[in-house]
Amino acid sequence: MTTNVIGVTPRKSTRGTVGTASGELKFEPNDEFHRVIRKRVDEYFRTTGLGPRDDPRMYQKTAIAVAWLVASYVLLVFVAANWLQGVLCAISLGTSVACIGFNVMHDGGHHSYSERGWVNKLAARTLDLMGGSSYIWARKHNTVHHTYANITGYDDDIDIGLLGRLSPQQKWLPLHRYQHVYIWPFYGLVPFKWFFYDDYRDVLRGRIGGYCIARPRGWELAIFLGGKAVFTVLAFGIPLLRHPAEVVLLGYLGVFLVEGVVMGVVFQLAHCVEEALFPMPNPQTGRMNSGWAAHQVETAVDYARANKLVTWFVGGLNYQIEHHLLPQISHVHYPALAGMVEATCREFGLHYKARQTLSAAVVAHFRWLRRMGLPPES
Repeated sequence: MTTNVIGVTPRKSTRGTVGTASGELKFEPNDEFHRVIRKRVDEYFRTTGLGPRDDPRMYQKTAIAVAWLVASYVLLVFVAANWLQGVLCAISLGTSVACIGFNVMHDGGHHSYSERGWVNKLAARTLDLMGGSSYIWARKHNTVHHTYANITGYDDDIDIGLLGRLSPQQKWLPLHRYQHVYIWPFYGLVPFKWFFYDDYRDVLRGRIGGYCIARPRGWELAIFLGGKAVFTVLAFGIPLLRHPAEVVLLGYLGVFLVEGVVMGVVFQLAHCVEEALFPMPNPQTGRMNSGWAAHQVETAVDYARANKLVTWFVGGLNYQIEHHLLPQISHVHYPALAGMVEATCREFGLHYKARQTLSAAVVAHFRWLRRMGLPPES
């Protein structure tokens, strides 16, 4: 199967050892496993009478998350009167921003929030109000990551720069020996890099990693620039009317360090752990050894599936295998579908991997960071 990538044109990787003669990565064409999964999921919705999108639980969750964010912002900017109150409000606001991202923005970006396109766009564009870009995210995450998960040089989500080595194929540096210790707070810097550098760089270059993208134009460009402007007003303009500049800066840093650490850790727990594979294509043919759906199972790990609070907060991202196989189905259905997906994996001889608890997933990521920090065997 040659993967269809909407709005993204593959090109030969410029990052060292990875790339293909044709510049296009292909998966094995026979993907019976994926056809069976889709058939069984369709049967589930037919027999239950439920819809894959527009679930009332999503609208309820959205109302709670938005109310949490607004209350946290108002308390931080207009009510907090001392440093302790400010710290607590900043933690609450950073966590609520992450919650909106995991749930509202993420489902909207995958068109899994609603059957109505305008509702999905509205949900996805909450990212623009939080400083990011729904336009870039749709291409970087939805298209590139979800197609080429854990393939070094293709999946930009596992490339965090020189500070971290997350895959065996990435270049090792001596400082990586200690990445399992120092990397955690640096996850908090990811939003700053996205908001103030990566988004502008990708738009100006028309490229995400090794892939060309169409630059935003018209309304898309207006939304891109308008979102950045609104975010600047919310993050700096309004707070500066009530607080000194240094207080506003510290508050901003605190909020988005919390957001970055929470988001960074949650995303890494599903892919950068010992059980997840990091397969590479044949360098001559550019073809993977498995079909696309099997590749998604091989490169993802579920965790804390029995923990309803974790599942609620992270928007079902702890059901990462289900999410990668069924990204256009609302995440509120993943717990009900997980047993069927796991059973189908066993039928096809695929290793379905799941950590029992959140703490076990964090430890697994720690061990992977430590392993990747060791010098590669020559």
